[in-house]
Amino acid sequence: MKTGRYLFTSESVGPGHPDKMCDQIADSILDAVMKDDPNGRVAIECLTKTGFVHVAGELTTSTYVDIPQVVRETIKEIGYDDPHYGFEGETCAVHISISQQSPDISVGVSGEGLYKEQGAGDQGLMFGYATNETPQYMPLPIVLAHKLLQELEILRKQKILTYLRPDCKSQVTVEYLDGRPIRVHTVVVSTQHDAAAPYDTIRTDIISKLIKPVCGKWLDDRTIYYVNPTGRFVVGGPAADAGVTGRKIIVDTYGGHGSHGGGAFSGKDPTKVDRSGAYAARHIAKNVVAAGLADKCEVQIAYAIGVAEPVSLLVSTYRTNRIPEEKIAELVRKHFPLKPADIIKMLNLRRPIFKKTACYGHFGRDEPEFTWEHLDKVDILKKEAGPLNIAEKEGIDVPLD
Repeated sequence: MKTGRYLFTSESVGPGHPDKMCDQIADSILDAVMKDDPNGRVAIECLTKTGFVHVAGELTTSTYVDIPQVVRETIKEIGYDDPHYGFEGETCAVHISISQQSPDISVGVSGEGLYKEQGAGDQGLMFGYATNETPQYMPLPIVLAHKLLQELEILRKQKILTYLRPDCKSQVTVEYLDGRPIRVHTVVVSTQHDAAAPYDTIRTDIISKLIKPVCGKWLDDRTIYYVNPTGRFVVGGPAADAGVTGRKIIVDTYGGHGSHGGGAFSGKDPTKVDRSGAYAARHIAKNVVAAGLADKCEVQIAYAIGVAEPVSLLVSTYRTNRIPEEKIAELVRKHFPLKPADIIKMLNLRRPIFKKTACYGHFGRDEPEFTWEHLDKVDILKKEAGPLNIAEKEGIDVPLD
């Protein structure tokens, strides 16, 4: 665990950001399939720029999905419902390039391949991470970055700040001392706005109505604020930048803390271990930390395509463990399913729950559908771990309950 004084920064992007818009469209299509065909195979990607959305990928399902309608409804729900924004859901073009899942992949996922068991939908490595520095068992910078944009969306949709438009980003820099957050050093908020809105009004409103209520006790008289630091953010969304599915993988996960295997989540059904494996790894790491076995935990799981049993499992605790890491890994293998079919069953992933994940992060959220956030293994881990080394470490306040 890093010691001394240092800064760490995480960012988030709002629902109107072009990349996040593509993630939400892809997961909206996935949910439409899951609603009527829980066994559907979905691997959808999106690209957007001024005036159009292109949907591509593979889709094998027994149901029918009106993809253009799903695309348009998602865009309008995000807030692109006015042609003055440079992009508008009712009139944009929707291009579709979709084929069925490759039979060479399907045979391995369906349990008809060499190993006669439902295997992983692809090879790859996934990571899960947890830390006890926040009640969400997430790093503080990404928690605050997401919360800023969740509250900004409320200010926009409830017309509390009438000049706001859908595109927005946030960034939070936290100062740490010996591995624990002590203050917010810098906050950046960039929000699209109407052309007539004065900069001074925007800055004052964002600091007083957004940053201070959200960041609260973490702010002090030395905190630096950057609000729309170019001075103007009128042109935004797809009119300003192309958007592509899966380009915000660090926003989706832990804000740069821990590792990332490179696989994106949105648009993928749960047979794709990029998604289900990462959810399982988070479930493991969070329960390990919540059980008091370590202050921080990172879990890596790796798979081969068509093979059910993972090729590797690694548990790392950054030297914050209270029992040997080998014992933690043993408990993980005993109490957490790692085969894709078992993960899907335990986390109940064959449901239309994924659109909600496509903005504000997949982890650290108190949503009933987010089963990978449940602390359902804490008691058994505590019981079987035996006595813990709970000696106080300087600067660390460990929540053991």
